[in-house]
Amino acid sequence: MKLAGLSKLTLLDFPEIVACIVFTAGCNFRCPFCHNASLVTGDLSCSIDENEVLDFLKRRQGILEGVVVTGGEPLLQSDIESFLEKIKNLGYKVKLDTNGTNPSLLKRLVSLGLVDYVAMDIKNSPDGYSLAIGIENFDISKVEETKNFLLSGVVPYEFRTTLVKGIHTKDSLKDLARFISGAKNYYLQQFKDSGDLISPDGLSAFSEEEMKEFLEEVSPFVKSVILRGI
Repeated sequence: MKLAGLSKLTLLDFPEIVACIVFTAGCNFRCPFCHNASLVTGDLSCSIDENEVLDFLKRRQGILEGVVVTGGEPLLQSDIESFLEKIKNLGYKVKLDTNGTNPSLLKRLVSLGLVDYVAMDIKNSPDGYSLAIGIENFDISKVEETKNFLLSGVVPYEFRTTLVKGIHTKDSLKDLARFISGAKNYYLQQFKDSGDLISPDGLSAFSEEEMKEFLEEVSPFVKSVILRGI
């Protein structure tokens, strides 16, 4: 596993679970607003050994309940299955964050009982996906397959979108909401400039008032919409 870091405690990232966060290195997207640019591109000043993470989890048994595996894109890791097996064997629940580009692997991990909760980033409407991920002429078929798999209710899930001026509009967000119509949990996240963005030029955050207007636009299509970060 190419691991880029460990956050030892989170009360927010795994619903109703006291957890830690493990960050994997590398991503197949280049979202200009990504707040972990060095992690995505692999230009890292530090890394963490898998055994160090597992030793930490052994020491926290009975204190922590879950592990959030995020990135980057965790499903790029060739040994993700064995890593999750080791985590589950220690008695932890697993939340997996993904961009949805490897539906076959996600389905396998879920079928094996290695994932308890999935958070999928829906970057934009189908027509706006290339703009949001920094890849021209992107084929969203695998993203759509993952989306449909989660909508089937096989595993608890959430969809989430980070809203960015210069990337999203009311029209694109309404089209996005139609794309995930029927979703149980959808989070609209306010963009934050971490200072480690891939391409920060021309990007900025929507105001709280604008975020609330977006929420009203998508509410007819999904069962629960929540604003995050405001």
